[in-house]
Amino acid sequence: MASSKDQHHDKPNHSSWDNSLPVPKLRFHQAAFIVFILAILCFYNSYDGDFVFDDSEAIINNNDLLPTTAITDIFANDFWGQKLASKTSHKSYRPLTVLSFRLNYYLAGGLHPVGFHLINVILHAVVSVLFLQVCSVLFTGYLSLKKTEYFNSPRASFLCAVLFAVHPIHTESVAGVVGRADLLCALLFLLSFLSYAKSCINEYSETSYRGDCIRIGWLLCCLFLCTLSTFCKEQGITVIGLCSAFDIIMVCRIDLLALFGLRKSTNLVSNGNNNNVPKQDTFPQWLKCLIYRQISLAVTAVFLLVVRWRVMGSAPPTFQVHDNPHSFVEGPLYRALNYNYLYAVNVWLLLNPSWLCFDWSMGCIPVITSLSDVRILSALSFFVVLLTMIYLSLRNNTQHQRLLILCLVFLIVPFLPGSNLFFRVGFVVAERVLYLSSAGMCMLFTMGVVNISQKIKNKKIITVCLLLLVILYTARSMQRSAEWRNEMDLFEAGEKVCPKNAKVHYNIGKLHADKGNDTYAVERYSLAIKLNPEYDQAMNNLANILKEQGHTVEAEQLLLKAVKIRPEFAAAWMNLGIVQAQLNKNESSEKSYLQALKHRRKYPDCFYNLGNLYLGLGRNIEALQAWRNATIIKPTHVNAWTNTLILLDTMGDFKTAVAVGKEVLKVLPREPQIQFNLANIYGKLEKYVESEQFFLNAIREEQNNSKFHLNLGVLYHRWGKYDKAINAYNSALKLDPNNPTIHENIAMLDRQKDNR
Repeated sequence: MASSKDQHHDKPNHSSWDNSLPVPKLRFHQAAFIVFILAILCFYNSYDGDFVFDDSEAIINNNDLLPTTAITDIFANDFWGQKLASKTSHKSYRPLTVLSFRLNYYLAGGLHPVGFHLINVILHAVVSVLFLQVCSVLFTGYLSLKKTEYFNSPRASFLCAVLFAVHPIHTESVAGVVGRADLLCALLFLLSFLSYAKSCINEYSETSYRGDCIRIGWLLCCLFLCTLSTFCKEQGITVIGLCSAFDIIMVCRIDLLALFGLRKSTNLVSNGNNNNVPKQDTFPQWLKCLIYRQISLAVTAVFLLVVRWRVMGSAPPTFQVHDNPHSFVEGPLYRALNYNYLYAVNVWLLLNPSWLCFDWSMGCIPVITSLSDVRILSALSFFVVLLTMIYLSLRNNTQHQRLLILCLVFLIVPFLPGSNLFFRVGFVVAERVLYLSSAGMCMLFTMGVVNISQKIKNKKIITVCLLLLVILYTARSMQRSAEWRNEMDLFEAGEKVCPKNAKVHYNIGKLHADKGNDTYAVERYSLAIKLNPEYDQAMNNLANILKEQGHTVEAEQLLLKAVKIRPEFAAAWMNLGIVQAQLNKNESSEKSYLQALKHRRKYPDCFYNLGNLYLGLGRNIEALQAWRNATIIKPTHVNAWTNTLILLDTMGDFKTAVAVGKEVLKVLPREPQIQFNLANIYGKLEKYVESEQFFLNAIREEQNNSKFHLNLGVLYHRWGKYDKAINAYNSALKLDPNNPTIHENIAMLDRQKDNR
C-alpha cells in the first residue's frame, strides 16, 4: 500500500540539535570504520583466551558440537546440550547459536578456542557498526535508501555508537564464548529493526517516513529476522516491542496521552515542524496501515511465544533458591523491593562498569528482608527516576519527548525477559543480559550530553570529558577482557568484587583441585559452604577430596547432607554409594547407587560403580550386567570393559570374553588396557600367536608399562621362547627394578635354561 506521488513530505531537520554536540561530523563510512576499530581494540586481547566458566558446559561438554551427533539433535536439545524434556534443563532454546558453535568446531577441526573468540570479537564490531545506523534512524525518525554525503544526526549517532562499542559491560558477551548468543541475537535484532524502518518508507520518494505506506517485502524480512534472532537468544522477540513503539511514536507520531484520553487534544498525532503525517479524516490511510503493521507484529509475537512455550514442554524451567534467591522472597512487597533494587544495580553497572563479576549469585547481592534495610532507598530512587523520565517523555508530544520514549523502550524492553516479571530466571544479575539494553542507555546518555551542550558555551569541557570517558571505558574493557582469558584470573577478579559469593570460592577451589592442590581446594570449598550452608555442589566436591584422603566418615556426612538438600542430586548419590562401599555399608551403598540411577537413568559411571559393588559381594552376574549397561550408554567406557574382561577371565568364561573383546575393539581399537586383557585371555587359551600380537599392540601404545613387558615375558616363557622371554623380562626390569616377580621369573628362567 502506498500514497500517491503528489503527497510529498519534507525530510526532518535536526541539524541544530545535532550540531550542538561537540563531536566530529563524519561521513558514515568514516564513523563506521572508527567504531569498528574501537570495538576490536577493546576486546582483541581475548582472542587467544581459554574456554572459561559456562563455556565448559556449552562448548566442551556439549555433544551437539560433535560431527558424530545428528544435526537434528540441536533442535531437540537446549543450549547446553541437554534434552529439553529433562528436569534439569534450563529450557534455553538457541539452536542457531549452537549451529554457529558447530560450524566453528568443523572449520577448526576441533575445540580450539581461538576461532570461537575471534568470531565473537568480529561480531561485536559488526553489531556496533549496525547500531550506528540504528541510532541515525532513531535520533531523527528518518532513513533514506539513497546514497547521501552524511548520515542522519552524525554527531549524536557517532557518539552513541562509540560508547556502545567500548562499553565494559559487554566483556562477558564478547570474551566469553557463550556470549555468542547475545551477539547473534543483537545482530539479527538490529537488522530486523532496520528492515521494519525501511518498510515504512514511501516507495516513491524513499526519503521520509509516512504512516500511510507498507513495503511488504521489508516487513516480511523484519519478521523473519526477528524469528531468527529469537532462536539465537530469547531476547530477540523484544525487537517487536521496539518496532511497534517506533512505528506508533516516531513514524505516526501518535500522542499517547491523547490516545488514552489523558490529555485533551483535537489531534491524536503531532504535526511537529513538518507535515510528516497526512491530514486526518474519519479513518485515514495512515491509520489503516498502522493497524496492519501492528497486527503483523502482534501475530508474529504470539506465534513465537506459542512455539517457545511448546518447545519448553509447556512448563517453565526449574531453578534453585541459590540461583535467584530474590525471586523466592515471600510477600509481594519484599519481592517488589528486591526486584527494584536489582534493577537499580543493573542501571548502576551500565553507568559505572567498574564493578563487574562473572557471577552475581550466592551472597553477592544479599536479599532485602527488612524495611530498615538502607538499600530500599536505592530501589525507591530507581523507581522515582524511572517514573520521572516516563512523565517527562509523555508531557508533550514533541520530537524530543518522542525520542526519550524510544530510548526508554530500547533500555527496558530487551531487559524484560530477564526481569523476573513474567517468569523466574536463573540468575540475580547477568551482565550479558544488558548487551542490548546498554544501547538504550547510550542513547539516553547522548541525549543528556546534547541537552547540556545546548546550555554551555565552552564546548571544549564537554569534548574533554567525553574523550576521557571513552578512554576510561576502553581501558576498562581491555582490562576486563584480559581477566576473561583464563579461569583463575576471572575467578580471582570476581573474589575482589564479591568476596562473600560462595560460587566464586567454589570455582577457585575446583581449579586448585584439578591442579592437585587439594589442601587449598579444601579451604576454598569449606569457605564456600560456610558462606552458603546449603551449597550442595561444594559439599559433593569437598567430600570427594576427603574420600581420597581417607576421611570417609566426614565425606559420608557431607554427602548425606547434600542429598538431603537436593534429593535429585544424582552425582552426590553416586559418590555417597562409593563412600558407603568403602565403609562396608554395602546395603546402603546399593540403595544410594539406585537412587542416583533413579534421578539420572543414563549414568554410565554409576552403573560402573554399582558393578564394582556387586563384584565385591560376589554377585558376578549382576556385576556383568551393570557394566554392560555402562558400556551401552557410553561405548568408550574403558574401565567397564576392562572389568568385564577381567571378571570373565577369572570366571573361566574365555569364549564370552573373546566375544566381548571383539565387540570392544570396534569402538576402542587402540586401547592398551583392552589389548593387554585380551592378550592374557588368548594366552590362557594357548593361542600364543594371537596373544603375542595383542601384547605387542598394548606395548606399542604404552611402552613404559612394566606389567605389559612382564606378562609378554611370561607368554614367551610358557611358549618356550626363552631368548624373547629374557628380553621382555629385562625390559620390564628397567621400568620397575624393584619388582620381586620380575626377579623371580628371571631366576626361574635361568634355572630352566641351566637344566637344559
